[in-house]
Amino acid sequence: MQRSFLLAVFLGLLVLAAGPNLLTTSANQSYEVVHGWPTLPKGFALGQTTGVEVNSKNQVVVFHRGARPIIIFEGESGKMIASFGDGLFGSAHGLTVDHNDNIWVTDGRRHTVHKFSPDGKLLMTVGAQDVPGLDGSHFNRPTDIAIAPNGDMYVADGYGNRRIVHLDSSGKFIRDWGTEGDKEGQFVDPHGITLDEAGNVYVADRGNSRIQVFTKEGKFIQQWKSDELGRPWGVDVGSDRLLYVADGGDMNPAPPERNRILKLDLNGKILEAWGSFGSQDGQFWWAHDVAAGDDGAVYVTDVNVGMRVQKFVKP
Repeated sequence: MQRSFLLAVFLGLLVLAAGPNLLTTSANQSYEVVHGWPTLPKGFALGQTTGVEVNSKNQVVVFHRGARPIIIFEGESGKMIASFGDGLFGSAHGLTVDHNDNIWVTDGRRHTVHKFSPDGKLLMTVGAQDVPGLDGSHFNRPTDIAIAPNGDMYVADGYGNRRIVHLDSSGKFIRDWGTEGDKEGQFVDPHGITLDEAGNVYVADRGNSRIQVFTKEGKFIQQWKSDELGRPWGVDVGSDRLLYVADGGDMNPAPPERNRILKLDLNGKILEAWGSFGSQDGQFWWAHDVAAGDDGAVYVTDVNVGMRVQKFVKP
């Protein structure tokens, strides 16, 4: 009896030392995973799944490192309804959908941004393919992109460069901001980017474990950084005017690694959090990107062991 009591005390102390992330269980989850979503055709498997967004038809657009790298699923059923992009990309990374349901992706290996029509026609390529650079017409391993209602582009030029690039709808350079560092307006791996209705720019500054917020002209507004927020990898402002954040953890190979999704108001207050590290349903192994649908569903890509996209809904 004494040994069992001491063992229980020891395990309890381990959990407390590991922090609140290990205390997250299915009993207190604010969202629950939809098992069996999506349904993939026989013989088809997702590769490393890097980008996700929801269009105006409640269709879920996914970017992955595998065959037919851009895939569109029905949001409700999870049925695959379209796929395209074979042979076009060196390394799939960021994805967004604009107000006309055009699909935008960043290629982290070929240093380019591509725009596709909703039915998969290539409409525009920005950047010099296979030529990295640091100027108004080149990127260096861009990570993500956000599109304003007027078509302006905000590119997180994040792996090679440490900046945000603002272009007009034709791809003409307007401005950029950011250098490498940890001060306001600096970045270490600006990995995810999204906009709110006012045009403010939210950047997941992954290397600095923070979110920075800027005006559309690049003026620093504020930053959010805390143990509770963790290390943001992906961000998305939903139609509910809330910010969804994928905390993909610190790239550790085993627990007590942290992976979860957080919901914040636009003042940075954390309202909800759910998920944990792992490869089971409802867990994440490097949660890479997040998207919120108008119906309240939340979609999360898993870039490492899971190599999947999961759907979450309120129970």
